Amino acid sequence: MISLGFVSAILADKSFEQVVDFASANKFACVEMACWPKGKAERRYAGVTHINVDSLDDASVAYIKNYLAQKKVFISGLGYYPNPLDEDETKRQVYVEHIKKVIRGAARLDIPVVNTFIGRIPSKDPDYNFGLFKEIWPDIIKVAEAQGVKVAIENCPMYFSKDEWPSGKNLAYSPAHFRKMFEIIPSRNFGLNYDPSHFVWQQMDYLKPIKEFKDRLFHIHIKDVKVDRERLDDVGILATPLEYHSPRLPGLGDINWGNFFSVLIETGYRGPACIEVEDRNYEKFPEDVRTALLQSRDYVSQFILLE
Repeated sequence: MISLGFVSAILADKSFEQVVDFASANKFACVEMACWPKGKAERRYAGVTHINVDSLDDASVAYIKNYLAQKKVFISGLGYYPNPLDEDETKRQVYVEHIKKVIRGAARLDIPVVNTFIGRIPSKDPDYNFGLFKEIWPDIIKVAEAQGVKVAIENCPMYFSKDEWPSGKNLAYSPAHFRKMFEIIPSRNFGLNYDPSHFVWQQMDYLKPIKEFKDRLFHIHIKDVKVDRERLDDVGILATPLEYHSPRLPGLGDINWGNFFSVLIETGYRGPACIEVEDRNYEKFPEDVRTALLQSRDYVSQFILLE
């Protein structure tokens, strides 16, 4: 059935071993491991390195595999979420090359999926960005095909802050754009890391895409969202999105998770589903993160059998 895990970025101050130990001790089957290059984070939940693909060698690969086997936990995917279409060509090249490193690292570790973003230049229209996508992304997917790894694109617009104005930093935020992406790159190694919460605050149906793109669902993120309707009435949909919505733990927002998992299971999906904690209500005290993960696990266990 579906395997329950969590995204490791919320445990930024923990080591690889501590993340795996937490998963093992608390009935999580898997973890999406953050694989950012070592360095300063550019934004919240970024810059986390639980597996450093720049330093992977035969010994470290063997160590990681053995540790996971001992703890009976698997890695659902490697996660790295930059802007590979960045307007700065130097940054763009760094991001693209690291995505390729993560893909090669996943192959060495026998991990089937790499989760990331398409990217976007926020000041340019979709046609311009899709032109850039055609130039940059086919080569990335060729690397994935050669390595036997699937690339899963999260459907987050990356439009939350003023520096991402006016249209965000990820092109893959709607079914219309999914279709165009897959028309340009029809590879079966190219799919989605599906997060329903991003459709909620965009005022979109979060169930229909599961059915239409069922063959492209490689990975699932479990995150809820709460839309403040009074605030939305006041500022409108053209406001910076965090002005009228906030990420929440599953069960504390607007998603009907029973409907979500019903549709997901009907499509035949049997892969990983990882809780992604970005609820700021659970950041005030050191124990909040642990509480957030366990509370989310207990809520989601209504729909997913814990292994």
